Parts: sequence; C-alpha cells; structure tokens
Amino acid sequence: MAFSADELRVLRRALAIALHPMPLSDEDVQDCLRLAGSVDEAVGEAGRLRAFLLADLARYRNALPGSATGYLELLQDALSVGYDPRPDDLAALRALRGGPLAAALLERCQVLAERSVRARLAGRSSGAAAPGPRSRLLALPGGRAAAREPDRPRTPAAPDKPQKPGERPMPKPSEVFPPRRRPAPPPSEERAAG
Repeated sequence: MAFSADELRVLRRALAIALHPMPLSDEDVQDCLRLAGSVDEAVGEAGRLRAFLLADLARYRNALPGSATGYLELLQDALSVGYDPRPDDLAALRALRGGPLAAALLERCQVLAERSVRARLAGRSSGAAAPGPRSRLLALPGGRAAAREPDRPRTPAAPDKPQKPGERPMPKPSEVFPPRRRPAPPPSEERAAG
C-alpha cells in the first residue's frame, strides 16, 4: 500500500495526536476521516484483487497441462502475497515437475504446506480453539435489554447430573417414545345382529 504526500502528512499528524492528545480542528478531523476511508477502500480493493488472483489460479490449474506457463506465473504471484498452497497445487506441480521452474515451485510449496500444517496442529495442541460462530452479546443487568425482556423462569437442571452450558437437557422417555394407541376392538357379531 502506498500513501501520497498529503496522506502521509495526515497520518503523521494523526499519530502525533494519538501520542500527545490535544483538541482537533474540524479540518483535521475531516482529513483523518478521508484517510481512513482511503485505507478502507485500499483494503477492500486488495481483497478483491486477491479473490480474482485465486480464481484465476484455479482456472489455470484446471486447464493444465496446456496452461502450465501461465499457471506457474500466477502461482508465484499468489505465493508472494501469502497464499497457502492447496493439495491441488501440490498435485499439479508434481505433474509438471519436469521443468526447472515447476520443480523449484514444488519444493517451495511443500515447505509452505508443511509449515502451515504444523502451525495448525500446534494451534490445536496448545488449546487454541478454531474460531467458532459468534455468540450473542448479552447486556449487563439493568441495561436497555433488561427493560425489554421480561424475566423468564429457568428450568433447573437435574439434581443428579449438572447440565453443561449449551447442552440440551435429557429428554423424558415419554418425549422419545410417545404412548401407543390401543388397537380398536374388532366389531363383534352381536352388535351387527342387534
């Protein structure tokens, strides 16, 4: 990401204000907001460019071996911006390893893939959980949410086995196996005659 001279001036001033707080003029605030907007736009554009590059890489990989030259160039570009090679990339490079560039890229991708797998395994073994879905934020007692939501009675957990958070309570047998209906008695001959 490159900044213009004006953007660097604004950035330098914003950093100085962050280190030594002082009141800002309206012009300084507007400059900072414009700079923040420019940075957000550049980050969004970088994301779009990365998505385009990865889609292009997949198209070239699917067209192999005819697109070997283009694929190898795109893979080099993707690796330079932090792309983690996929198993499909490793398989494609193994098929193309007759050329010196493909062989060098295969070695580089194998090292990167191994490093990535080790990092993921180290994250799991150290207890760092993979980011799951976001949980709902709860308001503190007495906040606006307390005025809107009435108190609901909570069902107590079974006394013999404490219920863990997020765990469903054990269903009752009548919920799992509904009562069977008794079969209707066969029509008797007496009723038919009488």
